[in-house]
Amino acid sequence: MRRIWNQCVKELVQFRRDRLTVALAFLLPLMTLLIYGFAIRLEIKNIPLTVRDLDNTPQSRSYIERIFATNQFVAVPWTTVEPLCAPLLKDSGHPNRLDPVDRGSARAAVIIPPDFANDVKAGRTGQLQVIIDGTDVANARVIKNSLLATNRFFLETQGLLPQQTGIVPHTRLWFNPGRRESLYIVPGAFAIVLAIYPPLLAAIAMSREQEQGNILQVYASSLTATELLLGKSLAYLLVGIGEAVFIMTIGAIIWGLRFAGDPTPLLVGTPIFIFSSIQLGVLIGSRTQTQSAAVQGVATVKFMTALLLSGFIFPLSNIPFPLSLISYVVPARYYLELVRDAFVRGTGWAGIWFVPVVLMLLAGVEFAITWWGIRQMQLSD
Repeated sequence: MRRIWNQCVKELVQFRRDRLTVALAFLLPLMTLLIYGFAIRLEIKNIPLTVRDLDNTPQSRSYIERIFATNQFVAVPWTTVEPLCAPLLKDSGHPNRLDPVDRGSARAAVIIPPDFANDVKAGRTGQLQVIIDGTDVANARVIKNSLLATNRFFLETQGLLPQQTGIVPHTRLWFNPGRRESLYIVPGAFAIVLAIYPPLLAAIAMSREQEQGNILQVYASSLTATELLLGKSLAYLLVGIGEAVFIMTIGAIIWGLRFAGDPTPLLVGTPIFIFSSIQLGVLIGSRTQTQSAAVQGVATVKFMTALLLSGFIFPLSNIPFPLSLISYVVPARYYLELVRDAFVRGTGWAGIWFVPVVLMLLAGVEFAITWWGIRQMQLSD
């Protein structure tokens, strides 16, 4: 135990003396958190939409007002441009007028035909034309659903829907009624930061000893592979816990995050998750000869898996087979559930008890793999 602690103290002293490493440990996580917290937005807003009202009646204008009252669309004037090749296009049957959707200045266009109000008053179906830019399929679906919901609400307020009996659902948003995207993104950013930077620091420290040749002294000493691994892991576990406290404090100050329920699952699971992340960093650092190679190795493995295969942005159900199988061994996948439960749902141990258990199993497997790799490199007595 003394050897493990001495190895831990040595690593912490070296870490404190290297100002660049200290900056890497705290400034880069802060920058990553700020970028993710402010830049990532999953809900499309301020959608440029143009309307061409050929009816120009109080009812058509009321319909247009209802569209923009959602605060989801931004009005773009309907303008037409005569293309330079218009004479040629006339003869070929191609339209010679370009609307804002064609030019990309609007994502959707609503065209209200003449006699729109007369058809509605006469009990006939009023026809509207809606053109949506389908280049971005996901956002095109959002625009379509928003316009359909707005159309239905307009019909209800105008008394144009038939009276319905039976089941009427009353929908209420749970856990996040204000639809704050930061409440979903920022806790996820915690997991990405803790999945990348603690193993990055461990890999740099290990590869530095390889680069300088100091690792040979360790391998030739009586220090066992277990003591070496636990000593380094303990040192960067403490640094990782410091990073976790730092970024979560920043999240509480800037985005107003608060614990939604019992925080003990997070307090238990965070050190286990950091420990499992560090093991891969130590393994990569022990197998690389330069610090740059270690950084590239950790960035490739940890960043790609934590960002794409954890459910941070893309739902896990959208990951195709067989890549979906890899996600089951990505620790960030489970820690995301843990941290989002702590700050959003607040179900506590009842709904999230299995996550620390899975993290502990993954940490044990990664420790065993790392220990085996280091044990093979040590000199025999």
